[in-house]
Amino acid sequence: MDVYEAVTSRRAVRGFKDEPVSREVLERVLSAAAWSPSGSNIQPWNTYVLTGARLTELKTHAVERVAHGDPWDERQYVMYPPALKSPYAERRSAFGKERYSALGIAREDWEARQRAAIGNWNCFGAPAALFCYIDRDLGRPQWADVGMYLQTVMLLLRAEGLHSCTQMAWSQVRETVAEFLSPPDGLILFCGMSIGYEDPAVSYARTGRAPLDETVTFVGG
Repeated sequence: MDVYEAVTSRRAVRGFKDEPVSREVLERVLSAAAWSPSGSNIQPWNTYVLTGARLTELKTHAVERVAHGDPWDERQYVMYPPALKSPYAERRSAFGKERYSALGIAREDWEARQRAAIGNWNCFGAPAALFCYIDRDLGRPQWADVGMYLQTVMLLLRAEGLHSCTQMAWSQVRETVAEFLSPPDGLILFCGMSIGYEDPAVSYARTGRAPLDETVTFVGG
């Protein structure tokens, strides 16, 4: 698989087979991802990988917590600005409409939307999950570095025939995650990432992208 194919075939998969992902493959991906760029090479990512019985246990605890209506953990970062301006608000709204329409869920069916959202904490059935932390004392450039690292991981997973789904939703139950991972004080959970082989039986809508001239400006010759 070449780089272009990896980029264009990568998407947030929300339905995985229970087929295990080998430790060897995960180590190969994460070893190569360590070459991701970062300012002054400080490599600000702190990654934990869960598989097997331990991941199953975390899923169970997280799903039960959410299903029981327990309050979310206090956010350690702002996921979206309170007033998302144009054109970002329209893009977010279009995504939600496409996603729930693919699942056959009406806009006003709040209970069905909640049930679909709970799939996040079951990792959509994935047999492996990655949790990425960043030191709370680092700044916005380092958060950008973490984003480049995660993108590199996702593209390498595609090269291995795997799919993924990054999930900031895990930050809402970060204390439950911490019970399993015991991260050092001072680290913030940015996101989780479900990893596995796609289940083709799960329907999805491939979200579109803005036209090039809406996001790119060429200056010069």
